Formats: sequence, structure tokens, C-alpha cells
Amino acid sequence: MEEYVEAAIAAGLREIGFSDHVPMYWLPEEQRDPGTAMRMEELEAYVADVLRLRERYPEIPIRLGLEADYIPGREEELARLLEPYPWDYVIGSVHFIGDWNFDHEGYIHRYAEWDIDELYAKFFSLETMAARSGLFDIMAHIDLVKKFGHRAKHDLSRAYADVAAAMAEAGVTVELSTAGLRKPVGEVYPAPALLRELCSRGVPLILSSDAHRPCEVGWGFDQAAALAREAGCMSLARYEGRRRILEAL
Repeated sequence: MEEYVEAAIAAGLREIGFSDHVPMYWLPEEQRDPGTAMRMEELEAYVADVLRLRERYPEIPIRLGLEADYIPGREEELARLLEPYPWDYVIGSVHFIGDWNFDHEGYIHRYAEWDIDELYAKFFSLETMAARSGLFDIMAHIDLVKKFGHRAKHDLSRAYADVAAAMAEAGVTVELSTAGLRKPVGEVYPAPALLRELCSRGVPLILSSDAHRPCEVGWGFDQAAALAREAGCMSLARYEGRRRILEAL
């Protein structure tokens, strides 16, 4: 974790936030994948590590966050898991449709089981439910279903408008993530057309590199900021103590 902080300092970033993946709270312990998310017993140590880094690196603000999978029907369980810790922000994400982790390279073959337009509709319905749950400050990669290059056959304009309206109504911030540029789809999350819909409704954005290696910290931020401006976004969000702070882009 120190390497990520040092990479942020070297890149001239004004702050860095950690957001490791929540333990897979909705699964029996024997079914939880330690390669996908931390184990339940690691959560407290993760929080302690981030707080320790704050003391070690006073020259840069270090935010404590968590990325939490939204699982319909398990909202109260997630709320109990989150409650004890002093988060700066909680990121909501959708990686699972039923028992299928569609984000995992090992399960790409299961895309063939779906009509692609029905899959997009299902994914966006889960994103909307997650945003409206009240559990999350930020929604991550809100069109992640495109990650491996599976594109909807039909025009998504109506779906994008509905998703953007739901995000605005829920009062969440949406992540503008450069990680998609490093994936097979080769495009930021969210797609430019969806980004424009969000900005037209005043949905705040937050920049994210979704770094899984220190060299990815802050990766592509200049490009992402330019896309945000082109879409009509004039400010970006940051978080402290689950309080959103907007600053000029």
C-alpha cells in the first residue's frame, strides 16, 4: 500500500483514496474467492493499514474507502458490515448477476448464455437498485457489462437516459474511471454518451484510475478530465467522512 501512496505523491496527485473490495459477505465462507476480495478477517487490518498510512505520509491526504458489491436482498447485511468503520466514502458496484461474476475472465463464456440486450437491461436495473439503496456514496463503472467488448445490439439512448435520471434522483456520485481504457473494450467507464447524460442532469463525477498496481495510480486522468469537460461537467467530487466536496474541474 505504501507503493501506491508514493506513486500518488510522485505523480503530483492532491490526494489518494483506497477502496479495496468488500469481503464476499453474501456467500458461505467456503465459497468466497480470496483472489477476488479480501477475507472477512482482513477487513479490520485493511482499515488499520490505511489509518496508519495517514500518519506516515502527512504530505498527502489519504482517504479510507471500500468498494462494496451490491447484492439484491442483502442490503441490511452490508449495512451492518459497513457501520463500524470511519469511511470517507463507500463505492457501490455490480459484478454479479445471480451467481455469475461477469467481470471475471474465467467466466467470459457465460456471455453466450444471454441475449446481449437483455443482459444490458438486467445490468442497468441492478445499477439503478444499487444507487437507490442509500448504501453508497459513489457508483463505480456503471457500464461495466461492456468490459470484454460485448456491445448492445440496440440503441442505448433510452437506457442511458433512465440510468442517468436514476443516479441524479439517488443523489450519488458516479465514477469516471480510466480502467476501461486498459480493458478489451478500450473505453472509459461510463461511455461518452452515458457521460453526457449524467452531466446534463448534474450528476457529480469523481476521477478514478481503479489502480490494481502502483504504476496505474492516476493513470489517464488528463484524458478523463478532458472527456468530462467535453461532456459538460464543470466540477469534480471528492470525499471526506462521507461528505461530498465539489471542486472546479
